[in-house]
Parts: sequence; structure tokens; C-alpha cells
Amino acid sequence: MSEAQQNTNEAEKPEATAAEPAKSETETLQEQLKESQNKYLYLYAEFDNFKKRVMKERSELIKFGHESFARELLQVTDNLDRALEHAKGNSDDALVTGIKMVSQQMKDTLGKFSVVPMTSVGQKFDPERHEAVGQEKVTDAQQDGTVVRELQKGYTLHGRLLRPARVVVATK
Repeated sequence: MSEAQQNTNEAEKPEATAAEPAKSETETLQEQLKESQNKYLYLYAEFDNFKKRVMKERSELIKFGHESFARELLQVTDNLDRALEHAKGNSDDALVTGIKMVSQQMKDTLGKFSVVPMTSVGQKFDPERHEAVGQEKVTDAQQDGTVVRELQKGYTLHGRLLRPARVVVATK
């Protein structure tokens, strides 16, 4: 080979080796870009989930935020019902009429905030909704395990149990 051909072959070799590192540098940059894009997508999805969780927590706080206050008002409602029960014989008395009106107003106000009483008498005992405080022997006409009497009314708030009903359960 002539000297000129050798020089051109040698000149091509350094260019080829210079192109190879540039190619690997491009691949490295592309991999870094892919990693950055994956991190971005992961963080975006995580932030989106965070926003959804915060919105759900906020709506539940608004919906159930007055739960403890409603639970305290139930004691007042119970006391008004006890006063009415005690004064059953004096239905003409103005005081009894006033207590009835206040009791009804309290129940209506609780209903506006979705505090709803549960019906328990005659239903099957459910430990998630009832608190058994006694048992009572019954005739064959009634089923074993049903609620016979309700000693304290149970309430729900937007479908969630606010206070279980205290009941007496039938046994054979």
C-alpha cells in the first residue's frame, strides 16, 4: 500500500473511535431521559392520588365532622323522651305539650343533619347495630334472637352507625 492510502486509513480510524464514544454518550442521555420521564410519570400519578385522597378526606370531614356534637345532642333527646314517658298521664298539661314540641323540634333538627333513628324492635339481633343488655324468655310465636324491647334508641349519621341501640333480645 502506498503511504497516502495508509494515512487515509489511519485518519479514518480516529474518526471512527470518536464517533463510538459519541454514540454511547447519546445512548446514555437517552436512558437518562427515559428515567427522568418515568420518575415524572410516577410523581404525577402519586400527586394525582394524593389530590383524590385529600378531596375524599375533606368530603368525609364535611359529612361526618359534626358526629361528636350529634352524639352529645342524642343525650338531650333521650332525656326529653324520658320526661315525656314520665308525664304520660298528664297529656293535657301545658308543660307536657311544651316538652313534646321541643322533643319533636330536636328530632327534626337532627334529621336535617342526617341523624336518623334506627328501628330495632322485631328485627333480628345484629351485633354491629345493637348492644344487647338483657335477654327475655318468649313464647314460640316470636323467634329466638330477635329484639323484644329497645331500652335506648340507636341512630345513624349518613348511614354510618352513630350510636348502637341498647336492646333486650328474645330467647327460648
